[in-house]
Amino acid sequence: MSGTTVLLTLLFGVQVICALFFVSDILLSVFGIYVAPISWRSREIIEIGAAVGLLLGIALGAVSLVFARREARRVRERLGRATSDFADLLDMRFEEWRLTPAERDVAIFAIKGLSTAEIAGLRATSEGTVKAQTAAIYRKAGVNGRGPLLSVFIEDMIDDESLKLHATSGVLRSDSARTAAQ
Repeated sequence: MSGTTVLLTLLFGVQVICALFFVSDILLSVFGIYVAPISWRSREIIEIGAAVGLLLGIALGAVSLVFARREARRVRERLGRATSDFADLLDMRFEEWRLTPAERDVAIFAIKGLSTAEIAGLRATSEGTVKAQTAAIYRKAGVNGRGPLLSVFIEDMIDDESLKLHATSGVLRSDSARTAAQ
């Protein structure tokens, strides 16, 4: 276990003990259960320790919240950049393939996984029109279906070094290898 995990576990344990002390003190008073008294000074030391433990828990909770919010913001920024990069990649490929605006729409819906009927419904066209457009997209992209179309974009997003390593082992093929194979 890391030092942070040990510290958090220890602090959590102290908080539980502190909470049990306060709750048991109240419950004993409410139910009139008599417990042998301890010296006033000892009781105050225990109460101060319990209060400090609870305050440390609050402080640690606040610090954890700040770190969590910071991490969430960082993840949102990275996701925004990735989304923007993917949109740029789509535009670049669509221009390269010279897709019409209608074909671009259909390609995006196909990449999102919508069925032909769903795409036709969203675009207010017939399924036959969507099928013709998807066939044109696949032909222009040099692929034979949705899976290979999506893999073009996945391959583009993979790190170049990673792609080179996999390409040499025959696991993935780059665009040039796919084009040469056709």
